[in-house]
Amino acid sequence: MSWEWLAQSASTTPAESTQQAIGYPTLFLLVLLGALVPVVPTGALVSSAAVVAFHQTAPFALALVFVTASLAAFCGDAALYWLGRRGVGSKNGSRWLAAIRARAPEDRLEKAQERLAEHNVAVLVLSRLVPAGRIPVMLACILAGWPLRRFARGNLPACLAWAVTYQLIGILGGSLFPEPWEGIVAAIALTVAISAAPMLWRRVRGPSESEAH
Repeated sequence: MSWEWLAQSASTTPAESTQQAIGYPTLFLLVLLGALVPVVPTGALVSSAAVVAFHQTAPFALALVFVTASLAAFCGDAALYWLGRRGVGSKNGSRWLAAIRARAPEDRLEKAQERLAEHNVAVLVLSRLVPAGRIPVMLACILAGWPLRRFARGNLPACLAWAVTYQLIGILGGSLFPEPWEGIVAAIALTVAISAAPMLWRRVRGPSESEAH
């Protein structure tokens, strides 16, 4: 019996340890990159990592996913904010500030500025949870002249809430299906649906608003 247990441990433990050694640094780098440039679906990444962690035997796998994702999101946001602030103070601006402006349509920026004036730091938490809401609020903070330290204090709980939300989606997907790949597919589908919902809602609501005018 003991020999069988040792054989099973030898075959499974290295696989999990290898996944963790590669997976967590990769997750950190991809979420960090996704915070800087909008080419990486960071929510789907966190949910997928949570599915894999849910099916692992390591006791702190889910906690490590949470710490890795929230820390990477926080560092990425802080770096992007710092780069944007540098552009405001520069005579020639910066490509980073221009990129932030390009990702924040004027109507969303105006709404973000209004909400920031009314609710202050609380808007940062919501901006991380609302699809396409992060950049307009970040730009509003930059234009309002918030120092990096003030932005970071408000952005920390926002990144924690964001990591928890998408990790719960992954845990839900992992608990519904026996195979990790099935849970990953379900988690990705759910995150895509959440991201697309506001855009679909605006398209449905748009014609009615224009007709009212």
